[in-house]
Amino acid sequence: MCGICGIYYPDGRSVDLKRLKAANDLIIHRGPDDEGFHAEDGLGLAMRRLSVIDLNTGHQPLSYADNSLWIVFNGEIYNFQELKKELEAEGFKFKTHSDTEVILALYQKMGDQCLSRLRGMFAFALWDKSKKRLLLARDRIGKKPLVYHQNANFIAFASEMRCLFALENISREVNPEAIDLFLSLQYIPSPQSIYAEVKKLPPGHKLIYQNGQTTIEPYWELPLGQSPLQISVEEAKSRIREKLKESVKLRMISDVPIGAFLSGGIDSSIIVALMSELSSRPVKTFSIGFDEKEFSELPFARQVAKKYGCEHTEFIVSPKMAEILPKLAWHYGEPYADPSALPSYYVSRETRKHVTVALNGDGGDENFAGYVRYFAMKLGRTFDHLPRPALGALKMAAENLPEYDAPYGFFWRLKRFFRSAVFSDLPNRHLKMAGFFSEEDKEGLYQSDFLKRLGQSQGEAARYFANFFSRAQKEDFLNKLLYVDFKTYLPECLMTKMDIASMANSLEARSPFLDHEFVELVFRLPGSLKLKGLRGHKWILKEAFKDKLPPEILNRKKMGFGIPLGAWFRGPLKDFWRAHVLSPEALKRGYFEEKTLRRIWEEHQSGRRDHGYRLWALLMLELWHSTIP
Repeated sequence: MCGICGIYYPDGRSVDLKRLKAANDLIIHRGPDDEGFHAEDGLGLAMRRLSVIDLNTGHQPLSYADNSLWIVFNGEIYNFQELKKELEAEGFKFKTHSDTEVILALYQKMGDQCLSRLRGMFAFALWDKSKKRLLLARDRIGKKPLVYHQNANFIAFASEMRCLFALENISREVNPEAIDLFLSLQYIPSPQSIYAEVKKLPPGHKLIYQNGQTTIEPYWELPLGQSPLQISVEEAKSRIREKLKESVKLRMISDVPIGAFLSGGIDSSIIVALMSELSSRPVKTFSIGFDEKEFSELPFARQVAKKYGCEHTEFIVSPKMAEILPKLAWHYGEPYADPSALPSYYVSRETRKHVTVALNGDGGDENFAGYVRYFAMKLGRTFDHLPRPALGALKMAAENLPEYDAPYGFFWRLKRFFRSAVFSDLPNRHLKMAGFFSEEDKEGLYQSDFLKRLGQSQGEAARYFANFFSRAQKEDFLNKLLYVDFKTYLPECLMTKMDIASMANSLEARSPFLDHEFVELVFRLPGSLKLKGLRGHKWILKEAFKDKLPPEILNRKKMGFGIPLGAWFRGPLKDFWRAHVLSPEALKRGYFEEKTLRRIWEEHQSGRRDHGYRLWALLMLELWHSTIP
């Protein structure tokens, strides 16, 4: 696992090696074990390495074919040993034992088609000297990040945005559409970033920069439009068990200590169960919780750890630990508001004290419909047949419900449901279910000058979802929802969270549920096997592994990795929020009307509304601003 950065000038001008090193030093946390540089013909490549595979000969940048090919690579190719055997049988020679060199040999054989053979998580830059061609590529699911700036004079790329500004004089002008998207979604989706001049390469895409021109193309897609697998429930269970076990086994390949995050939920518990079967030693497991019992899953995690004889470590997150938020905002490099980034950072920090690699349960919800909103969206279709007067009456009644205890309070969820289900098409319904600030919540929020800057971009979040819903129109209702989350929330929010939280602590996180072969298999199963009726979340997954887990784990309600924001902002974080978001510096930024900010704040303090998530988003936006040099 590494951090990478680089720059290429097509006119062949010399690369400033001091700037290249300065950029590379900014991501030392991603790779504290080693660094490397290569410069030639207007090209500069740099990397920071976290040694996990081939500890002795895996140094980068790495060359191949008489130095005609060069690469800097971030990630892991889990099938590299299989690929290497194939290539050696065809006469290819290797000087290292690394997966990095396998990519170069495979590229020499297949060109860009090599991407179709790679099974893993990755972001890399590959320089083809003979063609004066730079290839950037990112893994299918979006586990590893890759950002870039390009124009006719040069292209600069990196694992993290701040490296780009160290490499060249790139504008830091803020992208107003990104602010609006961030408030709606809690993240800024690719290809956009918070900066107008910086882009993110989308998951499953490649970028080719040659002769000053850029071409961006997808190389992978979920199996849309294919007929559902015609197999029995028993065969479906068998294939899920077999494929997930294979995925776990591949991700246990490591030359350094390995462990697992254990939340006590279905997904991470299954991963720990499979790891225990495959390991001759007790699995090292790591869990995090809160003093507020309704938010803490530690009792469930302990139960699984005890069942499998794990070496179990626990950690408690308290409001005082929110003092790390400015540092967290720095690491994310742009506004990012998923609150679970805080516990994810701390569990990664504690885990890194014991191991270098940790497996997790990411992707289980998106594969098998684990979120409550899938049930709500399915139920919401019944409202499409009600007359408008009845819908209006329901919505008005919902507005009078009390609102507290987000995100687990019954009335909070019920109110959110009615606001989402009534008078909304499918993309807007999905947005209201998954988002932070709805368009109604933004009324009166923006200053007039900022609204002018936004122009037609206002409301882009709904169009963003609508694009993916249109691609999946031939899928059944539930798989349509899962497809949208696989293209939006999973890569842009969850993968960003885990990559930054883990790599900030020099920890490699691996996700067996996100093996692309496993994902393709599960996507082709009918949605009715994933959400059985209106209550059977993850039905087929639970059936497949019900012999592995205690009944208390199998039957427990979905909890999520939330933190008690509502209570924290009325208590220990109250002064912290006010000192930042209502500071003179923040109010001068030109985004928000002060009176609207104060109204939201006062509604939350009085208990009339629970604005915890919105307050968090506003706070993280301001903390990000404070990190800009």
